[in-house]
Amino acid sequence: MKATARAHPIQGLIKYHGMQDPILRLPFHDSISVCTAPSSTTTTVEFDSTLKSDQYSIDGKNLQGRSAERVKAVVDRVRELGDISHHVKLESTNSFPSNIGLGSSSSGFAAAALALSSAANLDLSLEEISTIARRGSSSAARSVTGGFSILRSSENDLECKSYQIEDGFSDDYRIIVAIVPAHKETESAHAEATESHMFQARVKHAESQIFNALDAIEIGDFDGIFSLAELDSISLAATTMTGPKGWIYWKPETLSIFENIRALREEGSDAYFSTDTGATVYINTREKYVSQISDSISDLGIETKTWHMGGPATLLDSKEDLF
Repeated sequence: MKATARAHPIQGLIKYHGMQDPILRLPFHDSISVCTAPSSTTTTVEFDSTLKSDQYSIDGKNLQGRSAERVKAVVDRVRELGDISHHVKLESTNSFPSNIGLGSSSSGFAAAALALSSAANLDLSLEEISTIARRGSSSAARSVTGGFSILRSSENDLECKSYQIEDGFSDDYRIIVAIVPAHKETESAHAEATESHMFQARVKHAESQIFNALDAIEIGDFDGIFSLAELDSISLAATTMTGPKGWIYWKPETLSIFENIRALREEGSDAYFSTDTGATVYINTREKYVSQISDSISDLGIETKTWHMGGPATLLDSKEDLF
């Protein structure tokens, strides 16, 4: 009853904010993302009758408090579906920095849900597994199905699942990550999002943009989808900043990157910025502009990584078990 899985984190394009059900983590509206590779989370799990309690660790650190509760929500759902009473050992490792806006919770819960489902001998599709991953993080549902994916919102637990979108993008699509290492608390922002005076307007706007985004992805319209993602990032931040606590995640470096990318775009480069809830910036571009953009961001004293689109979560051979 042991299994190992790997999943890629997501970059939100049309992002959700706030949850209509914080226990099942049901968002108010559909959301779209793209998985980023080779960044990944690898997770090994084992249901063990000799364990006296669950054991969860990420990058060698034992989880406690709210982090452990979120993992337990995913584990308990698999135990329920598999009619399993054993405790579980779960070890996870990330190939990229966590808690700086790079979607580590999405890949973490996606890998965990797939590994747990396999260890429990559940015969489920990736779409069905996405509903399990969603109990840890709504974004994790889209990490399960990979590529460009859409999480369909619903008040029904089993219907709120993710689907991969057939896309028309070529292999030259690249994601430059400009790392601004500022710790963030996404869950806190979600909890108070509905109290922003801008929240209802954002929900309606996001719902209207979903259709445009789907069309752009399906035909490979680079400017269409990534200009939407850029504007959606600003909308998300505006809603976050106007909640009761006035969360401000962007840093001076973040704004410098925005200005830099817009200047490069005016000069003819295909480049759009995007952020989730954090200070780190994604730059969506094409392969031929990577060197120019990376050098320009490096001149600001900011570290960059160049990634590409990642696929769905996958099971790994036992030789890659973490324990």
